[in-house]
Amino acid sequence: MKKSLMDILCCPLDKQELDLDVQREEDGEVLQGTLTCTECGERYPIEDGIPNLLPPDMREA
Repeated sequence: MKKSLMDILCCPLDKQELDLDVQREEDGEVLQGTLTCTECGERYPIEDGIPNLLPPDMREA
């Protein structure tokens, strides 16, 4: 995921801003990390460079 996506991404539950926590980055792209809603605190994983913004009840375990 490119960091520039942070300008357009928002929490799918309440449409608030997301904070980015990078765990692994390569060539300016986030490969592993977490997006956290600044309002409700819900966390969304970034795996293999792809943010999973599905609501918690729709994600696979």
